Amino acid sequence: MSDLKSLLDNNRAWAEGIRAQDAEFFQTLARQQSPTYLWIGCSDSRMPATQLVGLAPGELFVHRNVANVVAHTDFNCLSVMQFAVDVLKVSHIIVCGHYGCGGVQAAMLNLKLGLIDNWLRHVQDVMRSHAALLSPIEDEAQRLNKLCELNVTEQVLSVARTTIVQSAWERGQELSVHGWIYRLDDGLLHDLSLSIANPEELSAAYAAVTKVTARGGASDGSFESAAEPTVR
Repeated sequence: MSDLKSLLDNNRAWAEGIRAQDAEFFQTLARQQSPTYLWIGCSDSRMPATQLVGLAPGELFVHRNVANVVAHTDFNCLSVMQFAVDVLKVSHIIVCGHYGCGGVQAAMLNLKLGLIDNWLRHVQDVMRSHAALLSPIEDEAQRLNKLCELNVTEQVLSVARTTIVQSAWERGQELSVHGWIYRLDDGLLHDLSLSIANPEELSAAYAAVTKVTARGGASDGSFESAAEPTVR
């Protein structure tokens, strides 16, 4: 219980620090939230979404799960997206993975961990789809990082294909979907040069990803070198 008490103590200190800077901050925040961004990221405890991008409470709507998967049968994720897009009117959806992701690694190595194995089948589908790109990479760590990038790419495409995003575009709502990845060992986010703001760009993204996969791509573990032409 002492561990839990320390968390409550930390919370009080944090709240007092915020109030010292802005006495009305929490009263204002309680009345509304108006984030510009929806963040879909990994549940990894080393990826605190708001802190990574230096935003305050109320500025980033967040959904996280193991390996930042966007499955069209996951009503939790879809409900978050629908609320963010239709009610909060976010302008950007950011799918953010990270290098060395344990979930992606478990999928790549076909580890038997229990119930989570079923969830990670989505990542294994990504791996099979891009086998021609991944198999030439001999170094396991490099191959894992490439799969982490490809998983983000596929989840961006998955977001853009949802009825939620498609309907927003049909009614003229400004909404873009982006793919980022985070490097744990330096704390930096990297743009994977994949941003989609309309159905035409979605088609172009599919064409670019398919072209890279078909020819096998580069084997240095970097998305940019293997993903020519990039999208936006």
